[in-house]
Amino acid sequence: MESLPIPAEAPYRVILDSIADGVFTVDLDFRITSFNRAAETITRVPGRQALGQVCCRVFQADLCQDGCLLRQAMRSGRSMGRKLVNIMRADGQRIPISINAAVLENGAGERIGGVETFRDLSTVQRLRRALQRRPGFDDIISKNERMSRLFDILPRIAESKVTVLIQGASGTGKELVARAIHNHSPQRKGAFVAVNCGALPDSLCESELFGYKAGAFTDAKKDKPGRFARAQDGSIFLDEIGDVSPLVQSRLLRVLEKHVYEPLGSTEPVTTNARIIAATHQDLAALVKAGQFREDLYFRINVIKLELPPLADRREDIPLLADHFVERCNAVRAGTIRGVSGSVMTALMDYAWPGNVRELENAIEHAFVLCRQDRIELRHLPAHIRPSNGPILPGGGPRTLREIEKLAIEETLRRHQGRRMAAARELGIDKNTLRRKIQRLGISKTFTLR
Repeated sequence: MESLPIPAEAPYRVILDSIADGVFTVDLDFRITSFNRAAETITRVPGRQALGQVCCRVFQADLCQDGCLLRQAMRSGRSMGRKLVNIMRADGQRIPISINAAVLENGAGERIGGVETFRDLSTVQRLRRALQRRPGFDDIISKNERMSRLFDILPRIAESKVTVLIQGASGTGKELVARAIHNHSPQRKGAFVAVNCGALPDSLCESELFGYKAGAFTDAKKDKPGRFARAQDGSIFLDEIGDVSPLVQSRLLRVLEKHVYEPLGSTEPVTTNARIIAATHQDLAALVKAGQFREDLYFRINVIKLELPPLADRREDIPLLADHFVERCNAVRAGTIRGVSGSVMTALMDYAWPGNVRELENAIEHAFVLCRQDRIELRHLPAHIRPSNGPILPGGGPRTLREIEKLAIEETLRRHQGRRMAAARELGIDKNTLRRKIQRLGISKTFTLR
């Protein structure tokens, strides 16, 4: 159909409001003459507010000025097919929609305006992102070789009931690994109780872990169960176990040996079946030698030890993690940010990340709050992560032409999710030339290419 006649007014409004897609019509000056209920829902603009306005002021689409589909349809007299664009909702959020446009004619066959239908793709986009497969285990994302070996053995460790010690610097994801072990263990139907032992004063650590009876001390008005009681039939995660006092260490040793503990003020032992998963950023073996940690407790918790590498030793995971955190922010805050720019990725790859994965997550959230466009740029990053003197390359320092060429191709392929045709167009080279460069530079070993 090349053009659409104006329907009779009586059924016209009822029909439009029954359509799930957004529909609006404009006159020859592109002023909105009708705006159905779905259009109000998608744009969050009331119909009475939209009527009479130029459509570009209502939608603020990314092609309103130069690529307006409705304008093309009205000029050519032809219906224009489906096109994907982003519009600005009334609440300031950009959302993706698909649009179709056609010409409107009156009964005499004269052009009097145009009609556009559009569909909200926000849910589809979020689902597509959620369904993208990423190398990892549960919420832990990595393609690092050491982490991959860890993923291979985690299911077997989870199925067992042995005590696990997780070692790694702060922010490397020790609690994520502990949760993954719990989620795949026979105790998964029970509670997962996390305790940051390093954040508890010695005077409180014992009562928090084991609870107390009424009258155990001045303010103990009634019985209070501890974390071990809450973790019954589940798992208890003792983070920063290297910081606990000698007294608490001896109490924990008894729990591991006898599976019993006594709440403060009680003389009756309580049995626990909670699985213990411990973690620390310290070298417990060195603490044992220094006399700061009980050797017998160390051997009890060190049945299986998992060591998590710092983010600086798994830089190949930075692009994966950055994309993951952008997608998580999009899902939580209904955003439409597509990712980070090449200069941002270079800055992320070059930074030392003393705070590890947690610091990277915080940096992306910081950038997400400041970003009001489709892609995160350098100015959106925290100041201490941005390069101070012009462009940088991963690792810092001078680079050979071969390394610079490899980096440029890798960044372009990453932006296009491994699609060689799209990358070749952006780089301005033939697809066969790109294929030869990929083979010569060994890029095919680190990318899934399409």
